[in-house]
Amino acid sequence: MTLNCKGVLINVSSPKIMGVLNLTPDSFYDGGKYKHVDDVLNQVDNMLNLGATFIDIGAYSSRPGAQNVSEEEELNRILPILEILMGKFPEIIISVDTFRSSVAKKCLQNGAALINDISAGKLDANMMQVVAEFKVPYVMMHMRGNPETMQQQTDYDNVSKDILFYFSERIAQARSLGINDIIIDPGFGFAKTLEQNYELLRQLELFQNLELPLLVGVSRKSMIYKILKTDAENALNGTTALHMFALAKGAKILRVHDVKEAMECVTLFNALR
Repeated sequence: MTLNCKGVLINVSSPKIMGVLNLTPDSFYDGGKYKHVDDVLNQVDNMLNLGATFIDIGAYSSRPGAQNVSEEEELNRILPILEILMGKFPEIIISVDTFRSSVAKKCLQNGAALINDISAGKLDANMMQVVAEFKVPYVMMHMRGNPETMQQQTDYDNVSKDILFYFSERIAQARSLGINDIIIDPGFGFAKTLEQNYELLRQLELFQNLELPLLVGVSRKSMIYKILKTDAENALNGTTALHMFALAKGAKILRVHDVKEAMECVTLFNALR
């Protein structure tokens, strides 16, 4: 199972880590943490040295109830950082977390290697066309509505089966446009109740039927800290526990804030296999 990232083939048979870099002032965990270029460079250098294969940069907070950010503001936040990272780390594999095709296109023109779209093309009809044009891997996530409305849209007949149906339709659309490398993200915390998140996690192996790499993003999310009656700052241990469970259920990419601990999970998981 390989992904073609600008000519570099990444084998995800052994699980890989995607380190998160939020360039937003209001993300739920690390919002506003990287205000200066040196902070960004130090964090990315650290994540790469600890073993992250991908660095996922985003400039639009998609936490529940997040405020809309203009396209211009998103680009102003992301393009200068992308340029600096490409200059400092020429081999870096950058994933851009955006649902806007215009932002995706400009980032791909400036060195990005993947697009990570929370809406799987549903919030921008041109997104898949852009991904196909650049022949890059495409992370498609499940969500309903948008970050402002998604938590009012949690009515499912069967959460896992409904999401599988959603993906089968989205994958067919992507394939029809010529997108070769597709990664599936069930979208933990997006248009799902606390109970639905855990039901989805329990049934995660069902998504292996799609025969595509599975990305799991649970790092420090409220589905962890609400159950543990704590907060995002103190949710690392809970995150690690769910990462190990997700790997056992077939996750191939973990999208994380804490690369060292996630890499330890992968190392121990590989030792167990």
